[in-house]
Amino acid sequence: MSDALLSALAESLAELVTAVETSDDEVLDPDTAVRWLENTGHALGALGPADRRALDGLFRETALRRPEGPHREALLRLPKQLGVSGSLRPSATAGPSATAGAWPAPTASRVPSTAPGAASPADDPDAVCDAVAERVLRFAALVREADPATPVPACPGWTLADLTRHLGAVHRWADHLVRTRAALRVHPEDLPLDPPSDPAACADWLTEGADTVLTTLRAAAPDLPVWSPGADPHARYYPRRLLSEAVVHLADAELALHGTAGPIDPRTAAVTLEHFLADAPYIPWIAEPLAHLGRDGAVLRLGARDTGTAWTLALGGGGFTWSRESRESRADREIRGSGVVEPTASVEADTGELLLLLHRRYDADDPRFGHTGDRDLLDDWLAATAL
Repeated sequence: MSDALLSALAESLAELVTAVETSDDEVLDPDTAVRWLENTGHALGALGPADRRALDGLFRETALRRPEGPHREALLRLPKQLGVSGSLRPSATAGPSATAGAWPAPTASRVPSTAPGAASPADDPDAVCDAVAERVLRFAALVREADPATPVPACPGWTLADLTRHLGAVHRWADHLVRTRAALRVHPEDLPLDPPSDPAACADWLTEGADTVLTTLRAAAPDLPVWSPGADPHARYYPRRLLSEAVVHLADAELALHGTAGPIDPRTAAVTLEHFLADAPYIPWIAEPLAHLGRDGAVLRLGARDTGTAWTLALGGGGFTWSRESRESRADREIRGSGVVEPTASVEADTGELLLLLHRRYDADDPRFGHTGDRDLLDDWLAATAL
């Protein structure tokens, strides 16, 4: 089935269900309306997790094509009402917490927030943009002094020039989406990216694109509706997306040139790690393997030695849920006797090392990682979530 047909069918269904839901009692008998909506929700609820998330995205695209107002709001509520919303709640195995010094994830329904009143750079998109700029400048300085033909082991078949062109393409793609308030997916290859043919010119092309997209992002309202490939269809999604790209690909360049990645600030690593966890259910080649992993009920814990933060990943229901907890909140729960659920498997390292493990830039057997529990669970997770 073509993408155009899928989009048309989803749009027709969204409009039909919304019309039923919002119809006056005089036009449509309320009991009949409820029965129709329940039957529709039951049918859609039988879809697999990946299909429900895909339908959620199509419904959101339909909503964002409509002008602001009650009709758009009704369409945006539709995925949750029909039981196909991609939103995930925190794992019941981890209680509410405050993570000292860590940037929160974009959606409050997904993980516990920071302590009341605590300021965080992630609450200010400008702060995230600053972090992107710093990483991109470091990347550009590194590749300017290197042979552009240097292979990048983390990205098989790519050279440093290819890696630079990729990063610059992501910047121009994000700039187009936010600047045009795109309501539908736009593929980077459909845009006039104009990468330089001369590898030596790639670094300047990269920084020019970064300047442009960061200017666009700083000027955009964080809650501006924009299509995104993840859970948050707003402009605020893109600073975090660009930070993730910059952090991981700077590590790729460092690994290619020096054999090891430089240290990553724990706050930067935390927001990038959480961006990965938030996006994973929306990436088809991750969502499908996770749905068939067969480890329902298993709990994987990622423990950060440098900050004491822990991320708890609970598998089940065709996917996973996750939560974040600080060392202090965990200790407080133990003192209060509320208990701490022992994970099936744990892995410990500094925050940046955990991030690079999730992105397969470091092997789980590397001595920098400490393991306890069922090591097969970690290996299964890493195999299923390979990008």
